[in-house]
Amino acid sequence: MRNSPKPTIAQRPLWGVFWMLVTGLCFVAVTAIVKHVGGAVPAAEAAFLRYALGLVFVIPMIRPILNAQLTRQDLALFSLRGATQTIGVILWFYSMTQISIAEVTAMNYLSPVYVTIGAALVLGERFAARRFLAVMAALIGALIILRPGFREISSGHFAMLLTAILFAFGYLIAKRMADIVSPGVVVGMLSITVTIGLAPFAWAVWVTPTLAQLFWLFLVAVFATAGHFSMTLAFRAAPVSVTQPVTFLQLVWATLLGAVFFNEPADSWVMFGGGIIIAAISFISWREAVLKRRAITPPVSATKV
Repeated sequence: MRNSPKPTIAQRPLWGVFWMLVTGLCFVAVTAIVKHVGGAVPAAEAAFLRYALGLVFVIPMIRPILNAQLTRQDLALFSLRGATQTIGVILWFYSMTQISIAEVTAMNYLSPVYVTIGAALVLGERFAARRFLAVMAALIGALIILRPGFREISSGHFAMLLTAILFAFGYLIAKRMADIVSPGVVVGMLSITVTIGLAPFAWAVWVTPTLAQLFWLFLVAVFATAGHFSMTLAFRAAPVSVTQPVTFLQLVWATLLGAVFFNEPADSWVMFGGGIIIAAISFISWREAVLKRRAITPPVSATKV
C-alpha cells in the first residue's frame, strides 16, 4: 500500500525527549547483552539469531508487505539494503567482542555523518559550507576517538568504521523507500532480508547455542524492537533537532556500563570525541529544521541494529 499524505501532529518536546531517553536505554541494553554473550557465539551466528528470533515481531507486518504490491525495482532496493545491513550487522557484533561498549557507541555516531555525505553525493543534496564544517568536526571527533599514532587501532575499530558506512548506505535506501511504502513494510522487509542474508554466514560458523544464550539473544531482539518503536514515538512528539542531542546520553550510559560491569576503564577521549560528533550531527539536524527541508540526516538511533 503506497503512502498517503501524513497528518500534522502536535509537537510535544518533553514527550519527545522522554521517548528518546527510553530509546537510548533500550539500545544500551542491546549493546550490554551482546557484550555479555561475547565471543561464546560467533558474530555471524549471534547476528542471525538476533534477527531470526526477532521475526516474531514481523508477523503484524506480513499483511502490509503483501498488500504493498512491490515492484521488481522495490524488491531490488530492499535486497540491496538487506545485503549491506547483513555485512554491517556481522561487523557490529564482531566489534562488540573486540573493543569497549563506549567505543562502539561513539563510533556508531558516524553513520549520520556518512548519510549526510551520501545524500550530497547520491541524492544531490546541497552541501552548504556550514554542513561541510559540521562534517569535518565530526570526522575530527572520530580521530580523537581512534587517536592513530598514539595507540594501536584494532580490527574492532576498523570493523566499526565500515559498519557505520554500511548502515548509512542502508539508511539512504530506507529513506527512499519510506517515500513509496509504509514504515511497517520498510521495517518488515529489512528483518526478512537480513535474516536470509545472515543464514549462510551463520551456518558456516555454527555452534549449537545454549538455552541461556538463546534467551539473551531474544532479549536483544526485544530491546532493539522496543528501541525502534520508542524512537518512532519520539519523532512523532518532537522534531529531530530537539531529540537528537539527547542521544549523547547513550554514550554516557555505555561508558558507565562498561566501567561497572565489564571492567572497561572510562576513556575521556572517547567521551570527548563522541561529544564532538553528536554536537555536529545535532547542528546539521537543527539547520535542516530551520531551513524546513526534508530531513536527510538521521538520529543516531535510526542506524542501530
